[in-house]
Amino acid sequence: MSSSGGGEHSGIDFATMRGRDYPSIRQFTVFLENRVGQLLEVVRRFEGSNVRIVALTISDSTECAVVRFLLSDPEAGREVLERAGLAIVESDLIGVELPDTPQPLLQVCTALLQSEVNITQVYPLLSRPHGRPAVALMVDNIEIALDTLTSKGFTPINEDDLKEI
Repeated sequence: MSSSGGGEHSGIDFATMRGRDYPSIRQFTVFLENRVGQLLEVVRRFEGSNVRIVALTISDSTECAVVRFLLSDPEAGREVLERAGLAIVESDLIGVELPDTPQPLLQVCTALLQSEVNITQVYPLLSRPHGRPAVALMVDNIEIALDTLTSKGFTPINEDDLKEI
């Protein structure tokens, strides 16, 4: 599933290389033993690299923790996680800037509900692409979600936006 960033693909749109034509953000999920210091050990792996963690969520249970990352450079980030010997699950999410209104998340949820798109995960980005607050969303239909949000005036966030942060 890994693709090289070399010149062999020059002239081909990255979205096409990934088998789809919509902007999304890759989420990496790793499973960690639920004990003190495990998260620090993984986060420290990015030290000295140009990869920044731009969003993070953790769900824990008695035996393990599920850690989900959005990274500024997904290709390089995947390599860091693989070198650490971690089992990784890769998923596509969408990112969206939040409007400057009193209840911006309500507007996003309402728009997606009107198109019958289900949200299964949501979490904020730690950095602000374009200087605005943004969230990452896992939805059951990325294409419909993006079409709906853009038609209602929302600004999508893609992986290139995360690199610029």
